[in-house]
Amino acid sequence: MTVHDVAEALPDIPTLRDRCRSMAMLEAVLNPDGERCYSFSPAWSETEEIASMRNGSGDEFDIVFSPAGAYVRGFDHESVMSPYVEDVPWPGVVDSVPEVFRSCVEEPASTDDGIPRVTACLWREAGSGRWEAGEIDFPEDTPDPDGSGWLFRLLVDPSPEAFREFAEDYYELRVDIDAVRHVYALRPLTRDVVRALNDQAPLTEVTTAAAAIGYAVAPDLVP
Repeated sequence: MTVHDVAEALPDIPTLRDRCRSMAMLEAVLNPDGERCYSFSPAWSETEEIASMRNGSGDEFDIVFSPAGAYVRGFDHESVMSPYVEDVPWPGVVDSVPEVFRSCVEEPASTDDGIPRVTACLWREAGSGRWEAGEIDFPEDTPDPDGSGWLFRLLVDPSPEAFREFAEDYYELRVDIDAVRHVYALRPLTRDVVRALNDQAPLTEVTTAAAAIGYAVAPDLVP
């Protein structure tokens, strides 16, 4: 799989945004006090929201949602397309990013000494009917050359079961599938759902996290 396959499989921008919020909310309940893989902030800037992944091993992605559309940056630190090989991004990865997203390419938080930290990049302008990626000559004999196949796995698979598989592997615990389905459907977070996911999660911390993510909570969670 490459970024071109991901471009064909990603949902529209609102659906992708909702999926990212659900994943962030689930992790905030599963691991309220620790480092999380997926996060979401509706206040990245005055006009932008951001969904992020950090796996703790140097791999990451960011999705910036803005009035201009959405910009996706992924970085697989073991990819043969890493910009650290030649101190520049792999040819074609960011060369044709539209001007409305150039500030995302140059964002200091995702660059090292001005070099974009990226192996995979996609974008979709507001009003467009499809995701786009650059024209790239991918390395041969590498099934996942830019890391897209695993970096964006949960973004292209809409099933709650896919998230459960990730969470059970990442946290080494049992995850209630009905609770995951509840959050994936964007239903307000209830006390029962929180308890099904993590019976030790402090409700006040979960409520605070939900407010920060922009996820609705039921009255029984409100202090």
